[in-house]
Amino acid sequence: MALPSTIHRAVVQLSDVDRGIYETLQVTLARHPSETAQRLVLRLLAYAVCHAPELSFTKGICAGDEPDLWIREPDGRVKLWIEVGTPEPQRLLKACRHAEQVVLLTAGPGRFRWDAQYRELLTGLDNVRVLGVDYDFVSQVATGLERSITWELTISGGSLYLTSAKQTYETTLETLVSAES
Repeated sequence: MALPSTIHRAVVQLSDVDRGIYETLQVTLARHPSETAQRLVLRLLAYAVCHAPELSFTKGICAGDEPDLWIREPDGRVKLWIEVGTPEPQRLLKACRHAEQVVLLTAGPGRFRWDAQYRELLTGLDNVRVLGVDYDFVSQVATGLERSITWELTISGGSLYLTSAKQTYETTLETLVSAES
């Protein structure tokens, strides 16, 4: 018998100074039994960093042909495709052919090896952006993750300031690849 997903409810007080977005985000996330707490944190961070009213979570790990988050047009076309972690570059290249915009929020113990091997393949594409977050930051936030998540997240000058459970964390949101690269 398969284990059920764990449901997490999150409230994020988002102050994205860089984009002029000040909102309270309320979302429900399903955490697959094979998903780590770090990956869940990264998905929620991606939701906040790329927030738009139409942005939604997909089936994620359960549906191999879907991204972690996306914005779909009414006719089914994908406007924004968001991946997290360190996916195979072929997956991102395929997404670039099918989506108007592709964003990768990358973090993980092998991120710098991933950067060295694959960043060049994505550089120069006109519809891809790769953002990097420190994995220690993600791991610290994931420590003691509960089913009810309350964050205060400020994004300013390319830095993330996150308060969760009376702990404050800070990291840089690095732009590793962008259309202007």
